[in-house]
Amino acid sequence: MAAVTAEKPSPASRKRLESVVVRFAGDSGDGMQLTGAQFTETTALAGNDLATFPDFPAEIRAPTGTTYGVSAFQINFGSDIIETAGDEVDVLVAMNPAALKVNLADVRANGTLIVDTGEFGAKNLQKAGYAKNPLEDGSLSQYRVLKIDMSRLTVEAVKPLGLNQKDSLRCKNMWSLGLIYWLYDRDREPTVKWLRGKFSKRPEIANANIAAVNAGHAFGETAEMGDLLPGFVVPPAHIAPGEYRNLTGTDGLAWGLVAGARLAGLKMSFCSYPITPASSVLHVLAGLKHFDVSTFQAEDEIAAICAAIGASYAGALGVTSSSGPGIALKTEAMGLAITCELPLVIVNSQRAGPSTGMPTKTEQSDLFQAVWGRNADSPLAVLAARSPGDCFETAIEAVRIAVKYMTPVILLTDGYIANAAEPWRIPEVTALTPFPVNFRTETAGFHPFLRDAKTLARVWAVPGTPGLEHRIGGIEKDYDSGHISYDAANHQRMTDTRFGKINGIADDIPEQRVESGPDSGPLAVVGWGSTYGPISRAVADLNAQGHGVAHIHLRHIWPMPRNLGAMLKRYAQVVVPEMNAGQLVNVLRATYLVPAEGLNKVTGKPFKIGEIEDALRARLEKTP
Repeated sequence: MAAVTAEKPSPASRKRLESVVVRFAGDSGDGMQLTGAQFTETTALAGNDLATFPDFPAEIRAPTGTTYGVSAFQINFGSDIIETAGDEVDVLVAMNPAALKVNLADVRANGTLIVDTGEFGAKNLQKAGYAKNPLEDGSLSQYRVLKIDMSRLTVEAVKPLGLNQKDSLRCKNMWSLGLIYWLYDRDREPTVKWLRGKFSKRPEIANANIAAVNAGHAFGETAEMGDLLPGFVVPPAHIAPGEYRNLTGTDGLAWGLVAGARLAGLKMSFCSYPITPASSVLHVLAGLKHFDVSTFQAEDEIAAICAAIGASYAGALGVTSSSGPGIALKTEAMGLAITCELPLVIVNSQRAGPSTGMPTKTEQSDLFQAVWGRNADSPLAVLAARSPGDCFETAIEAVRIAVKYMTPVILLTDGYIANAAEPWRIPEVTALTPFPVNFRTETAGFHPFLRDAKTLARVWAVPGTPGLEHRIGGIEKDYDSGHISYDAANHQRMTDTRFGKINGIADDIPEQRVESGPDSGPLAVVGWGSTYGPISRAVADLNAQGHGVAHIHLRHIWPMPRNLGAMLKRYAQVVVPEMNAGQLVNVLRATYLVPAEGLNKVTGKPFKIGEIEDALRARLEKTP
């Protein structure tokens, strides 16, 4: 079908906005994630900065039309730096009653609701738990409600293409996308090209979806909605020049691991077992075999980490990945890697727990597990990524520490980071600093636990190297020979050495810096992981009001930067926002004896800027 050619409003007739939060919501089969991804891609091409928040249902296939099966995709985009997916929704596109019910509380007062009235029949209202139709009972009076029978209009738009009713209705997500494209003056052509490529073997499906996009756009142009839904323009953001692409945390993590292995001069063996939300890392890496990456989907979590340990023993970079429940299963093998002193990167994409918990919802509740969650005294390094783009750099750092110090490294991310996206400036590969591995080849005086005098890392000898035959394993080894030892004094020495090696990493990482705010003062906010965005914005807002608040954000969780303790003691109060019941706050209190206080949230959703800002303001008011 030919593209709609009706004249669109000139930029001068559109209302200028600096930022907007849009959320698409519908049944898990309505294509909300695909719709959001296409709008994200087009918005990035328009030059806006952005942050996204995909929100998946936990059920594989909940009954259609129920609140359990609602899938949503939120995007915050604007002409300034965007660091979160947004506190309140400006525009909610609700494809059915369940989507409206689940998401309505997040829409700001006087926000816009775009609702598919074709789905608001008695059966769907009952499934969603509505006693009355909210479109008719006055309960939505505080919002601007645009009632559109998207289902009927979509069927009419694709009718000339000969699709049946079921396939026609599958295009209504594209109809809603076309309307939002008109609303924010977005170019449809990238989506048209994507549809033609995706359905190249089914041109009738491609043409139907394109017709739906164009019909939704045409509706916006011709419906004359006036003040209810005028056209808007969001100017491009002023960001540093360079080549950018949209990056999810999963992509950033996978590419960072590959880059780290290349900088070390190693092949990478990625061994994992499927678990939400970590599985997608395996999916990405499986397509990167041309970068000396091998992937292995094991029969269980224990087999996955043991295979990765075997790869490291053989001279490759062993990497394994999971979420909290799977990490728990891997802990005995982590102890094996610690006592064998082999490099290993363990990615933990955290999710809400305990046990199965809420597998598609985000949380930060595995910090204790990462730092201390193994039998005996089993130290290793722990890092945390703060954003999709930071996943790339943090993954490289995890590889560097693992191979330099011959140790397992846990890299913490979470479900929000894994699925969220942001514009990422593609780095110059030549600007990345190599850290090539030097395998042991000298046979004279060799035993497997010879150590570097500075790092305390043992030598790495590839099995099969003539003259360097050796064995390692889970039983304690003699410090001076590498043979099995049950000597009490030797065990004390080996334990002290393993701790000394990990503690020494603090001398090889940057000193902690203050992200923003003063070097001393009434309040420091300490964060880690995906709390970076809301903390950063909350602190900026408070400082704009004249408060002297500092933001300190940790990448190196264990060992911590060597200057962190002294830094924290320069502030009268220390507050630690975390998506858990209080974990980093207890580590800080125990390590540095500072009276840190927690700000905790375990709802399965990220912090809002306002939540942190209000809590910090309340604490500032209590300051003498």
